Amino acid sequence: MPDSHLPTRSKWRQTLHNWATRSQQASARHLLRQRNIYVLPSSAGCVLAVTLLVLLVASINFQLNLGYALTFLIAGSALASLWMGHRNLRGLELHLGLLHPVFQGERATVPVLLHATLGSHNRHGVSLAMNRSQGKLAWVHSDVAADATSTVELGSVPHQRGWHRVPRVVIESRFPLGVFRLWSYWQPDGRVLVYPAPEVPTPPVHFVDTPEQGLAPPRSAGSTEHDGVRSYQRGDTLRSVVWKKAATALASGSGELVVRNSYAQHSHRLWLQAQATGLQDPEAQIARLTAWVLHAHEQQWQWGLQLPSGQQIAPGSGPAHLHACLAALAVDGKSALHE
Repeated sequence: MPDSHLPTRSKWRQTLHNWATRSQQASARHLLRQRNIYVLPSSAGCVLAVTLLVLLVASINFQLNLGYALTFLIAGSALASLWMGHRNLRGLELHLGLLHPVFQGERATVPVLLHATLGSHNRHGVSLAMNRSQGKLAWVHSDVAADATSTVELGSVPHQRGWHRVPRVVIESRFPLGVFRLWSYWQPDGRVLVYPAPEVPTPPVHFVDTPEQGLAPPRSAGSTEHDGVRSYQRGDTLRSVVWKKAATALASGSGELVVRNSYAQHSHRLWLQAQATGLQDPEAQIARLTAWVLHAHEQQWQWGLQLPSGQQIAPGSGPAHLHACLAALAVDGKSALHE
């Protein structure tokens, strides 16, 4: 579970982070070894060091043999925990899992696979988080069994559409005593595609109708070629409601209204165009087109798409066509890869 009580990153920790990652390149895997594991005393370790110093001075002043023994016993245990903590992380390998597209504003999940490649011992108290220069780190904790793979799901909420680079991942452990902080950084070589957020509620679809011989007209899931009706949508006029069928539906208790399906009048290809949205702002046009594309896919229509930039996608249907249209809407007008 993420920790929300951790303090905001201090300036000296940000400076140390920049030094540690200055030459790091993006990679598909990350193996923790001696050269990329960094060690510093934790807050508890600094307090322990001050306590041991006071205890040592008191033992010297009062010639306390038991004070000497206690001081060096605790100091030796702390140094031994450093070796155990380093052994706990060394040989741990990280891989990036499968990344799925998300809609703008939704939580993007980044799965990280942990596998112990060296040694036959279990790994305890491994913590991972998306590294950010501002704000708190949301830690996710996991243990890794010997010769096994553990999956940790990290997440962030992207606020812009387009391609987003997976943020740098920080791996940390304070096992076993918590007096030393051992950590490493990894820049995964992966990108997450963020679809634009659709306009809510979905406005009535305005389309350009291009008749073509031999092409079946699109229709809603509840209509047929014989009845020429579809389910009522928000924004449909009362004049288009088929009142005879509506009376039958109300009498049966379903209460479902139907309207005349103008798409069933003739064969055509359905074109969704930015100019048909009636909006001037390109982002608003993309949001409305996204809503229309999702509605067209839900109704099992065949549609083509014309983006605000002028790019066109030929008419089609199915999940692959839906992804192609949403991906084109996500990157339309975008040239940079978001961090």
